[in-house]
Amino acid sequence: MSGNPVEPCPFKKNGTQYGFFAMIDRMRWIRRWSLMRNANDENLAEHSLLVAIIGHALGIIRNLGWALNETELKKQKQVNPEAIAVRAMFHDATEIITGDLPTPVKYHDPGLRDAYRRVEKAAEKRLLSFLPEGMQAVYEPLLTQSEESRELDRFVKAADVLTAYIKCAQEVEAGNGEFRQALAQTRARVEAIELPECSFFLNHFCDGFTASLDELNNQVGKHDGDSEAFNC
Repeated sequence: MSGNPVEPCPFKKNGTQYGFFAMIDRMRWIRRWSLMRNANDENLAEHSLLVAIIGHALGIIRNLGWALNETELKKQKQVNPEAIAVRAMFHDATEIITGDLPTPVKYHDPGLRDAYRRVEKAAEKRLLSFLPEGMQAVYEPLLTQSEESRELDRFVKAADVLTAYIKCAQEVEAGNGEFRQALAQTRARVEAIELPECSFFLNHFCDGFTASLDELNNQVGKHDGDSEAFNC
């Protein structure tokens, strides 16, 4: 092995328990879109997983150069899709402590937004306190934003908005008119994101989220002549 020598665990023998991962598990109890009537409820754990999956995909699309023209390809740097996915897993973790503050409330005025950011900072510190000291330095960058993480966070934010758009589209597809205005608003937010990989994902991967299983199987059949063996 290379790197720093491994230090012995300071609490291995005394059986000390730490609650960080049990707290993270409680993401499944945080209900999203709580001010709106939902055809299908969504919790924070489900949301975070999809943000991680889509964020990872956006990173791969960047590295393949599929969303860029030749001029852009020369300028853009490669990113780490796995790092994006891990950051996305924890991007809303503080809501375990703060709860999910609805977007219209959170951004109602600058004073309220700034106050909520201070609450989030306090929640970050509280969450980290559930870890042993030796692990806090590892997880702190995953719970906080910094200049070093700015590029990765652009992909996480894009995936977050795409996931919200997908949720709204699924609700409207299920006949829930409550989400019509939210769908239009989130679509506009997606289109305003200055990340070509986001537009690429919207144009090539989003329609399937409102398709039926049969429609998805037929869609695959257009690209894969052997798909019949996998029909459900």
